[in-house]
Amino acid sequence: MEITDKLTKPISETAYLTKENTKRYRPILRFFYLQNQKMNFMLYREDVFNQFVGKQGFEDYTLEQCDSDLSALTEWKNLIAIQDTSVAYTLEEFKNKKYRYQLTDFAVKIESLVIELENLHIEGASLEPTLIERIKDEIAQINSIANENETKVNGWWENLNADFKRLNDNYQGYIRSFYNIKMEEIAQSSKFIARKNDLVMYLREFIKALQDNSYQIEKILREVKPEVEEKILEKVWQAQSKVVRIDKLEEEVPEQEVKDRNRGKWENIKKWFIGDERRESEVQNIEEKTSEIIRKITRIANQIAESRGSINSRKAEYKKICEMFCNTNTLEEAHKLSSLVFGMKNTRHIKGNFERETDNMNSSILDELKAEIEIRPRIRAFKEKKERTIIEDKTEMKKQRIEEYLRQKEEERKLIRQYIVDGKMVIKNLPEIEPVVRKSILKWISQANQNEAKRTITEYGERVQLKIPQNGQRCELRCTDGVLDMPAYELIFET
Repeated sequence: MEITDKLTKPISETAYLTKENTKRYRPILRFFYLQNQKMNFMLYREDVFNQFVGKQGFEDYTLEQCDSDLSALTEWKNLIAIQDTSVAYTLEEFKNKKYRYQLTDFAVKIESLVIELENLHIEGASLEPTLIERIKDEIAQINSIANENETKVNGWWENLNADFKRLNDNYQGYIRSFYNIKMEEIAQSSKFIARKNDLVMYLREFIKALQDNSYQIEKILREVKPEVEEKILEKVWQAQSKVVRIDKLEEEVPEQEVKDRNRGKWENIKKWFIGDERRESEVQNIEEKTSEIIRKITRIANQIAESRGSINSRKAEYKKICEMFCNTNTLEEAHKLSSLVFGMKNTRHIKGNFERETDNMNSSILDELKAEIEIRPRIRAFKEKKERTIIEDKTEMKKQRIEEYLRQKEEERKLIRQYIVDGKMVIKNLPEIEPVVRKSILKWISQANQNEAKRTITEYGERVQLKIPQNGQRCELRCTDGVLDMPAYELIFET
């Protein structure tokens, strides 16, 4: 990243958010913004003064203060002051400089962002299955859209990036809400149990839509030719370079910077659905996190149900005890019942593995041998003395174990590779194999069967395509510890 003057200079347009009189500046800018949304772009100072005078925080507001506030906002480039000469009937009126004020583009963007931040905790995020479907439809057009003109290609590009950004922001916001502390509080409410099934179904439908569409998107992206990508990115740049901003006529369009940014956006979209050598795709992360949330919801619901059942059972016990106390006729009977229910006062029950001379259960406690029990102080400050131990340096032992583990994995890889012939592993043609080879084969088959594309990546970084046998053909996989009857799969290792 290049450090330029544009990056390091202060932004004066945001000064009104932190200055001493921000309690007046912010309402004034918000009033200008709301009027701007209603297409009322130009306002006089009287419009601003009449809007706020007498309201909370503006009880003693004067025209001089209004002029001062508008001047400050103009100085910070939030407002543009334009002298209105159309209503000046005398030289004195012209000298008084009656101004009309208008929001700058910068101020509109800042105030829009402030409103978005104010409502961030209200709006929240949601998971829209239709959004991923729309992205799939847009990416499916990539080969045909490359032959269109720059305007259509740029429109397609803007829609794709807007939908992708919305999908990414929505899922991150939704997932983040489940790791919020307030989630535990919400889970304790009565509505949580009632809506638990709906919430789980909502998440599962999103995962299903994600799986159904993401594998098709991955297939399309893998088949896109590099020249098609270059053609589209070039047309996007051509369309962007033709956009003319009146307020930026003197600034040169940084061609390489814009091209690099566009290429970065495209590469991020591909990584989101495909992944790369260093990390798996974001689609797989979403599936794992969503499954974790479903487990968390189910666990919390079970805990609530168990606790409520325990409380209800305890209430029945208390009710029964109260009835028993109500049925006693004298205070003496109540005392006896209390000793049975709550135990005798000032007694201490001590359990231990004591040696007894007799196994007679009817022997009195007075007949038992005396025993000494060491009682430790029950205070927070008390700590038992600990024996100091020397920390041993186990670096060499750890290094040996790591080397042993890596050597074992390399031996397993070489052992498995000898059963791959011409890039294929045909199960029915395998000789008698070792259990470690069988475990790896079954793991790859299981992983590949979990997705529509029937593909997976081994722990050695190889991509594997699972071929399903036709007509349900089966075979026997012979191992040193037994024979396994299974479908006659084929594993195709891609290079």
